Parts: sequence; structure tokens; C-alpha cells
Amino acid sequence: MRVDARGLTFEVRTGGPEDGVPVLLLHGFPQHSGEWDAVLPALHAAGLRTYALDQRGYSPGARPAEVGAYRIPELVADAAGVLDALGVTAAHVVGHDWGAIVAWGLAAAHPDRVRTLTAVSVPHPAAMGHALATDPQQKARSSYIALFRKPGKAEKVLLAFNATALRRLLSGVGDRARVARYADPMREPAALTAALNWYRAMTGSDMKAVGPVTVPTTYVWSDKDIAIGRTAAQACAGHVEGDYRFVTLPGVTHWIPDEAPGPLAEAILARVRG
Repeated sequence: MRVDARGLTFEVRTGGPEDGVPVLLLHGFPQHSGEWDAVLPALHAAGLRTYALDQRGYSPGARPAEVGAYRIPELVADAAGVLDALGVTAAHVVGHDWGAIVAWGLAAAHPDRVRTLTAVSVPHPAAMGHALATDPQQKARSSYIALFRKPGKAEKVLLAFNATALRRLLSGVGDRARVARYADPMREPAALTAALNWYRAMTGSDMKAVGPVTVPTTYVWSDKDIAIGRTAAQACAGHVEGDYRFVTLPGVTHWIPDEAPGPLAEAILARVRG
């Protein structure tokens, strides 16, 4: 379905019983709402109503050209605006990768809108800041961001030779068809630039502005994640003031919703049920 919010039109995949308790799912880079497909059946079977959002830059009708339009406060406001447009007062919120950053921001700024939070792969922004300041390995893990922030060059590198580098980046999500499901939309005009603008608009001040989270929270991390190391993952607990659970998925890479949908669904449902 299409949802109009904040002067933009967002694509939202809905599912589950219409009278079910709402769950808002926020995807990461360079994917889209389809990354939740293997997770959703368990949520629907539990009676939950799901709203998987194609976020700013990923929905064709929500793709402003200005880099500044992709700052974290704008992304958080989108999530709140979509909930408003859906008539949802408060939802369980699940976010992966960049979607986790949006989810952390939403829970911190609007705790009344977030029943529970399940953040996947990426910890609280302050935990990332701590790791980047203290852990040389995390600095190395995050070095790819420097390329992503370079307009034109990043697009050229990722899309060259039939998007070989982009497909290699996504290799952990599954077979060729699943890689293509995410890579092909990024080859559409302006799509990859919009997705990369999330990185280009990112500032230290916006990351630091995400405060402590007071809602019940689960953080799901996988120990084979090449982007997020243990220092950042373990520091996450210090930025949650509500009930907190840290779930580690051994042997799983960064692409948790694709690679381990069953364990992830279990973690989400355990949090939703309290």
C-alpha cells in the first residue's frame, strides 16, 4: 500500500490480522522492506499486524534530491509520520542496520510511540561512537563509510560491471535471485544515490543527539558481522534504561533477517510478549 506522510509517498507492505497489535519494521542498506519476508510468517502466526516500510530514498515517491533531507531527524520523523498516517498510536518497532538507527532514534525521541524495540545488527549510536573512539578494529570495520560518503565515486564503484561490487556486498543474503532482488532496484536512476545519502547526511552531532532508550529493548547481534564488532555490541547496554536483552547469534553474518529469520523472529516475539 502507499502511505502519504510529510509530503512524501511511502510504500508499506502490510500483513497479518487487521486487528492485530501493530509492528513497524525498518530495513537497512542497501535493501528494502522485502528483507523481512522470511521473518513475517512467525509474526503473523502470533497475531501481529505488520507494517514493513520502504524508507526515504527507497520508496520512489519519497526520494528528495538534497543530501540534507536524509539526516537522522528526518528519517525518524518519517517513521513517526507513517505511524500517524496509518492511525497507529504506538507500535512494536524492529529495525535492521540503518533501520536500527532510525528505530533507536524513534524510541529515544518518542518513547510513547514505541511499545518495544528490537534493534538488529547496529547498536545504539552512542555505543557505536564509543567503539569508534576506543577500538581500532571497529574503525577498520567502518572504513567503508568513507567511500560511501563520496558522491559519484561510490556509485561508480558499486555499480560498475553490472553492479559487481554491490552484489558482492550482498552475497551473504542468499542465492543469486535474492541478491538480485536487492541489487537490481539500486540500479534504477537516482536510487543508489538516495540510499547513499543516508551516509552522506550522517553527522556526529545527529548521532550524539540520540539519547538513552527507556522502552523495553532487545539488541540482536551476530558474531560474524564484518561491520559491527563486539566492543560496539557490548557497549549497547549502557544506553538502555528500560528492560534490556542482548541476543547473540553465533556463526551468522550481518544479514540477520535473511540468514537467520527463525531465531530473529523468536527474539522479536519474546520481546513483544514481555
